[in-house]
Amino acid sequence: MLPAAAVADLERLFAADAFSVDAAECLVYGYDNSRQQATPDAVVFPTVHEQVAALVRACRAHRLPLTARGRGTNTTGASVPLRGGVVASFERMNRVLRIDRDDRIAVVEPGLLNGDLQAALAPHGLFWAPDPTSAPYCTVGGNIACNAGGPRAVKYGATRDNVLALRAVAGSGEDFRCGKPTTKGATGYDLVRLLVGSEGTLAIVTEATLKLTPLASAKRTLRATYADVHAAAGAVARIMAQPVTPCALEFLDDECLRLARAHGGDAIPVAGAMLVIEVDGEPAMLEPAVDAVSRAARGDGLTGLLVATSDAEIATLWAARKALSPALRTLSPNKVNEDVVVPVSRVPELVAATRGLAAKYAMPIVCFGHAGNGNLHVNLLPRDEAESARARDCLGELFDVVIGLDGTLSGEHGIGIAKRDFMPRALDANALALMRRIRHGFDPDGILNPGKLLPEAD
Repeated sequence: MLPAAAVADLERLFAADAFSVDAAECLVYGYDNSRQQATPDAVVFPTVHEQVAALVRACRAHRLPLTARGRGTNTTGASVPLRGGVVASFERMNRVLRIDRDDRIAVVEPGLLNGDLQAALAPHGLFWAPDPTSAPYCTVGGNIACNAGGPRAVKYGATRDNVLALRAVAGSGEDFRCGKPTTKGATGYDLVRLLVGSEGTLAIVTEATLKLTPLASAKRTLRATYADVHAAAGAVARIMAQPVTPCALEFLDDECLRLARAHGGDAIPVAGAMLVIEVDGEPAMLEPAVDAVSRAARGDGLTGLLVATSDAEIATLWAARKALSPALRTLSPNKVNEDVVVPVSRVPELVAATRGLAAKYAMPIVCFGHAGNGNLHVNLLPRDEAESARARDCLGELFDVVIGLDGTLSGEHGIGIAKRDFMPRALDANALALMRRIRHGFDPDGILNPGKLLPEAD
């Protein structure tokens, strides 16, 4: 329960319909797609930057935890208010403030849905690169908080590569701007890239200037099937070693295909593994690009290579990937989806290691994801309490394998609660200490999204 003085301050900042301590409403804003839950003491709905700045200062004055929230689509618990306090939902700060076609930028508020942004950009022949699975209903602010990616990241980069400038409020209550609407800059520390992926632990973003990309005028989709996962993983390395960069390169192992086929029907092939590959560009350049990618896809273990020539055929080639997530839920409602990353050349080793872990822990493990940049979603699928109990140990061993392959714990989902305690395995003690000092500099009293991203110091 909030102190009466804190309630009074919040009531002065927010209209009656923008502030609530109602238990039922607070409950709604206490969970995310990690399926974890913690109920805040209050929820507020800011509409302008100045209101956010005043909110942060009030929370600091009263030592109240403050958690910024988009639509709660993240899978790591990053928007769960672990220590109660105040949740700031940005659903009412959802405007496109400016689209500049000449400079290829958009200025937006953090509560804008990714899907709504793409719809606003399409008439201008532009798009914003991040395209997570939740794109229709996740927010730009959430994408920024977790450095979201998606299939297009292999060619166009993740969120961090596509944000030019930010307006924000630090945990100290200081509001500031960083970055410029230019694609080059060498003026001081790069605070923009620091804030992207910080999960709201340093500052709360209230405005973002986004780098836009012209829509390709043509696209071609390929599907390559292989006798086994090792052959497919080897093909990934070959494709990424040649000059034509695909705009998507998705990997599905045999278990993924089996599950997707059971859910999505006979359009999904029977194979040891599969790649879905897309190339884009001007029509005259597509045939040479397809030829180059096709040559790289061929090799030992290739069992089929199809190139789509119509929208219907494209939909068919993507059918397995689209059917996968609902299929996995049918097998294991408690699935653990980890978005680890390794160098592309080491994808075959990661895939081999997951097979070993599945055998060791007697648990289904399936791999799929954005193989073009080494970002695989390794899904542990415990089917009962005994397997769930083994999953934690299996997860720790998986992370050790990834780190041993010179990889990292997350490519696009972030750390949140789910991977926080594994951070000392991924970073050395001095690096963690520097991160804690950076966090303290932005947020001296530790009010912003406490309990996330960094483990407590020993």
